[in-house]
Amino acid sequence: MNKMKRAQFIVMGILAAAVIVCGAILISKLAAKGPNKINAASEETLFREAQALEAQGSLSKARDLYQKLITDYPQGKFALENQKLIWDLNIKILFSPNPTAISKVYEVQAGDTLGKIAKKCVTTVDLVMKTNGLKSSLIRPGMKLKVCTAKFTIFVDKSQNTLTLKANDEIFKIYQAATGLDNCTPVGTFKIVTKIVDPTWYKAGAVVPPGSPKNILGTRWLGLSVQGYGIHGTTEPESMGKQVTAGCVRMINKDVEELYAIVPIGTDVTAVD
Repeated sequence: MNKMKRAQFIVMGILAAAVIVCGAILISKLAAKGPNKINAASEETLFREAQALEAQGSLSKARDLYQKLITDYPQGKFALENQKLIWDLNIKILFSPNPTAISKVYEVQAGDTLGKIAKKCVTTVDLVMKTNGLKSSLIRPGMKLKVCTAKFTIFVDKSQNTLTLKANDEIFKIYQAATGLDNCTPVGTFKIVTKIVDPTWYKAGAVVPPGSPKNILGTRWLGLSVQGYGIHGTTEPESMGKQVTAGCVRMINKDVEELYAIVPIGTDVTAVD
C-alpha cells in the first residue's frame, strides 16, 4: 500500500511538473504574440482616427497623427500609405487658408497687386490665389492674405526617377518622374527661368500646338537655366519611373500643374545621377 501511494505521488508530481512547464510555454507564447496584436490594433485605430480627422477638415491634426504612426510603427501595415498621405496633406494645407509654420499674414497695401505681393514674398500668384480662395486677381487695401514664406527647392534623382519638392530643406512631397534616355538629363544645380501654361512644342520641322495629343510637353513647362531643358507635363503618363526622355524631366500633368503653382521663377533645381 505504501509502495502504491508513493507511485501515485510520483505520477502526480510528474503531471504537476508537466502542467507547470506547459503553462510556462503557453504564457511565453502569449506574451510574444500579445504586444503584436495590441500594436496592430493600436496602429489600425490611430490610422482610422487620422482618416476621420482628415475627413473633418482637421488637416494639420491628421498629418501629425500620420507622422506619429510612421514614428511609432515604421514597419507597420500602413507605413507606405501614411507617407503618401502626409505628402498629399502638405499640399492640401499649403493650398488652404489655414495658418502654418511656413506662412504669414500679409495685409494688402495701396498700390499692391498680386504680382507685386508674390514678387515681394518670393512666391507665386497662383499660390496666393489658391491659398486664399481668390477667384480673380482683384484685391483691395486692408485685405489680409495668407502668404507662404518657405523657400522651395527641387531635387531630381535620376537613378530613382523621382522629383522631390523641399520646403526650407525639408521634404515636402516626392513625385514620380521620367528622366533622360541613356542618363542624358544633365546633372548639377540650375534655376527655373521660365514658366509657361499650355506650352507650344517647337520640334524640328513642326510646331505642335497646346492640347495636341502629339504635344509631349503636356500642360506646363518650367524651363531651366541649362538651355533646352526643363520640367514639363506629358501625353505619355505610362513613361513615369523610366529613363525615356530627350533629357527633360517629365511629370504627369496633374503633378506638374501642382508644382507649377508652388515654385516661383528663380527656384533651384538640383539633378543627380
